[in-house]
Amino acid sequence: MTSQETVSPVHPVFRDDCFAGRTVFVTGASSGIGRSAAEALSRHGARLVLNGRSEERLRETLGRLSGEGHTVVPGELTDADATAELVKTAARDHGPFHGIFHAAGNFAVRAIKVTRQSHLHQTFDASVFGAYGVGRAAASPKVLADGGSLLLMSSVAALRGNAALAAYSGAKAAVLGLTRVLALELAGRRVRVNAVVASTITTEMHWKTLENADMTHVDANEARHPLGFGAPAQMDDAVMFLLGDASSWITGAEIPVDGGYSAG
Repeated sequence: MTSQETVSPVHPVFRDDCFAGRTVFVTGASSGIGRSAAEALSRHGARLVLNGRSEERLRETLGRLSGEGHTVVPGELTDADATAELVKTAARDHGPFHGIFHAAGNFAVRAIKVTRQSHLHQTFDASVFGAYGVGRAAASPKVLADGGSLLLMSSVAALRGNAALAAYSGAKAAVLGLTRVLALELAGRRVRVNAVVASTITTEMHWKTLENADMTHVDANEARHPLGFGAPAQMDDAVMFLLGDASSWITGAEIPVDGGYSAG
């Protein structure tokens, strides 16, 4: 190694204090993946600003966090303009943020022949328009600090077809397109924008969809996951990696966290 060469710093992503002094905004934090990620981030030193529709459930999440200084900002993220304003206000009051994890969204199963405009709105409002609003807000350094990280939630449904998932697949594919564009637009501020491409995670939403499901189809779906269905906590490592310093040269990426589903 010549005298001009330097050694890249090592960032132990799971060091206890790897998010110390950093504020992270997490949407969908009232349950599931968002709640689990918030808990993990707090254990590693982050100060959390939590968003979700239910203030009561957000405060339940708040009570599960480690550390101090966390707060909740309840509100719907289904309109791009309103979402951008909510995130900007949250950043003005509690930021700027060092990371944003947009975990909010919903899951819809409906055959195309019975899918109406109202059903498309239900799916796209939560998964797409909310993400656009978050992205627009993150374009301001007063919201997401230079060198920060924006992480969006997508799904393997964006990459592989499944019957009765036309609206959901379309919405999650839109998130991937948005991720790539934002990565280019925000690169000048060294802001990284990536997407987690998840498969079936056993959240409350998952169990609710099983209430009237044909278990034969459920079992067949699980068999397509070489490592089985995932748990919310199994997403945490990927979320922390992509929000932290160890991913400093990764942007515009679609990271599959899917138990091997996309390998088949």
